[in-house]
Amino acid sequence: MPAQITTAVPPAEAVAPLIRGVAVLRELTEAGGTMSPSGLERATGLARSTVDRITSTLARMGYVRLDGRDAVLTPRLMELGNAYLAALGLPSLLRGHADALADELDESVSLAVPDGDGIRFIHQATRRRAMSLSFRIGDLLPAERTAPGPLFALEWTQEEWRSWRDRRARDPQDGAFSAVPPRERPDGDEEFTERVARAREDGWALDDQLIEPGLVALSVPVREPGTHRIACVASVVSHTSRHTATDLREALLPRLRRAVATMERELRRAPAVEPAAPPSALAAWTGGSKQELGRDFVESLARGLTVLTAFGEGRARLTLTEVAQATGLARATARRALITYEYLGLVTRPDERTYALTSRVLSLGFPPLSRTTLPRLATPHLADLTARIQESTSLAVLTPDGSEIHRTAGIAAHRVMSVHVQAGTRLPARETAQGRVLLEDLGHVLVDDEQERGLRALAVPVHDRAGRAVAAAGVAMHAARHTPEDCEQRILPALRATADAIATDLRAASRFTHVPLS
Repeated sequence: MPAQITTAVPPAEAVAPLIRGVAVLRELTEAGGTMSPSGLERATGLARSTVDRITSTLARMGYVRLDGRDAVLTPRLMELGNAYLAALGLPSLLRGHADALADELDESVSLAVPDGDGIRFIHQATRRRAMSLSFRIGDLLPAERTAPGPLFALEWTQEEWRSWRDRRARDPQDGAFSAVPPRERPDGDEEFTERVARAREDGWALDDQLIEPGLVALSVPVREPGTHRIACVASVVSHTSRHTATDLREALLPRLRRAVATMERELRRAPAVEPAAPPSALAAWTGGSKQELGRDFVESLARGLTVLTAFGEGRARLTLTEVAQATGLARATARRALITYEYLGLVTRPDERTYALTSRVLSLGFPPLSRTTLPRLATPHLADLTARIQESTSLAVLTPDGSEIHRTAGIAAHRVMSVHVQAGTRLPARETAQGRVLLEDLGHVLVDDEQERGLRALAVPVHDRAGRAVAAAGVAMHAARHTPEDCEQRILPALRATADAIATDLRAASRFTHVPLS
């Protein structure tokens, strides 16, 4: 059982439906983002009716999609992890430096923070090669099998050391850490304590194939200005086919230290973040959903999850009053949610008055969702549109030179005569509705006789976080089925709504991760 799971008895004021909802989200995360209700029933020990009510509530929030027999996590769930990362501030300040180091060394670079007696990644700059790093933002690793672990352990209390030893005794093979393979050889506590002692003396730490054969990593702490405590740890990760552990230390340690010094200067120079206008009434919608869905909507779960989104950039520490104001919840309701999160390890108390999110919030869906692509997140929305209008739909991006469109996703309508949309197809950009809407920056384009006579196509842009048109969603149909007026009045609003839904998912997914467009 890893550090993020607690076996203590919940406080009397804890919100039981919120505890159960978090358990469902964690099991979906561990399963890679998709799980059947019966699988969730077995994994959580909850009754099937309870699982159904929880997934129905999460679907209403846009956090899961009910796809046939399965519940599937959606990119919108990443807003919970985004709230933590924005409040933390480190990814925004340091990821550019981590990415630059990865480019300089042509090796993967990561940033990690502590989570109990484990380490959790907050940024990954991964090199794409035959043998590349597969860890994701939000993944949790046991401290003793990593390079950052000994550095974080330098600041452990005696209670944290006891917790580490208890966890090791319960789970000697690290079976509950899904991001790493089971431990192949037993090792005593002394090996890790010796590594911690070396880290104290050297100021850096090394992982020589502790996670799996061939994987080596070198870590240096990034320290907070003023307190000099460890803010995060920067690591270079390689394979023994490129660097031995000794070579990694001798060849790359000076460059990693220079990069860390630059990161620390960035932290010292960073101006205080001015909080944006605080959100308000984030949970106001829950009452209407309860009236509409009745017992299939667990209002206390929806309200509780909304509490996490009250935090963010410039809002790293909030008082109970501020949380209540941001969510529109009664102080008593907000307090019970915070008590529940403190029990679950998702919230901590920096002082007697304030609350802050912990890195454990990333355990709620972030790892599997952080590796999504634009075609993957667009496909369910295209499928929904095709089901509604009974016409073929697709997503396309421009090729680098702008001469062609590249169809990256497509859903064909089930008709006797339907338009064939094949992912991977390339077509001249100026001869297609999707190409023209991207090249000419239009709000929408309707083209007759696209590719062949009788084929009518409609396209609208999909915008990224910066407002740039990065893709085009399109509908292709036989001209005899829809007049141009019908396309404008009936098809266009539905297509625009689909493009907006894709853009919303893209904004959530790309705030702290790179989302490939194809």
